[in-house]
Amino acid sequence: MKSYPRAALVGNPSDGYYGKTIAFVFSNFYAEVILYESPELEILPQERDRSIYKNINGLYEDVNLYGYYGGIRLVKATIKKFLEYCRANRVILDDRSFTVRYQSNIPNRLGLAGSSAIITACMKALMAFYNIRIPRPLLANLVLAVETDELRISAGLQDRVAQAYEQPVYMDFDKTIFDRQDYGGYETFSAERLKNLYIAYRTDLSEGSEVFHNDIRARFDKGDKVVVDAMRGFADLTVKVKTALLEGQFEKISPLLDANFDLRCSIYEISSKNKDMVALARKAGASAKFTGSGGAIIGMYKDERMFETLRASFSNYKIEVFKPIIVTNE
Repeated sequence: MKSYPRAALVGNPSDGYYGKTIAFVFSNFYAEVILYESPELEILPQERDRSIYKNINGLYEDVNLYGYYGGIRLVKATIKKFLEYCRANRVILDDRSFTVRYQSNIPNRLGLAGSSAIITACMKALMAFYNIRIPRPLLANLVLAVETDELRISAGLQDRVAQAYEQPVYMDFDKTIFDRQDYGGYETFSAERLKNLYIAYRTDLSEGSEVFHNDIRARFDKGDKVVVDAMRGFADLTVKVKTALLEGQFEKISPLLDANFDLRCSIYEISSKNKDMVALARKAGASAKFTGSGGAIIGMYKDERMFETLRASFSNYKIEVFKPIIVTNE
């Protein structure tokens, strides 16, 4: 089973703060989990789980790329949470065991939801193995619980919703909606409405989302007016982009994406390399904002000439740029 990286078009990071966002997944990269019957339950380690290195520099580079824990913890936590879901819902599993293998080529620690892609792919593989269906809103909740409850990773629902639906999704995380049904209000729409998008990421920069969410969470919970107002601002921008998409007024979208990043700068400390990447894109005439928590950006370009200008501008700064192949299960 495959799952894909997520790109937040607008509204992030308000998904963790009762806000609104629009996001999609794209198939330029993927995480894959293969699960097959075996005499014992076994999780096979992959590159990010290795514990043998050429030298001390090799260990240093590995930790910078994958962190300290690798991917086996993601698979273990997913299996545990899947079993708890089945028990809570009185779903009886047969007594077969299985072997799990996973792989991912999603650029790491760039705000593309690579970890939740592994978890989502694993959850889908378990569902297929046991022939169990979990509704998509609940699947997104379950994947989030793997990260927040089991692994204590600060995260919002946006990534998991986009990966569960595999379609562009408008998400409303208003608290009254959550109180009523325990998940947000989700509306899918056609990928054909998303035109002239690019994604770019630095090959020399990786910043985990944990770094970005901690202080803002505390300030929001304390009712800090600046943070609370900013989250409302992100949600308002999302509604405006949704309206522009549905009405085909694409020329209105780029300024709104720029405003999303500018608003983020008002409450977050943004690294100079991230700011430089956004500035390069805007200098070429394109809009630019984070796809997630930093290290990668998304925006709109006017035409092929502008895209080639983007490519040329980024090439001297260790920045890769591509057109996302948007996944859609319409």
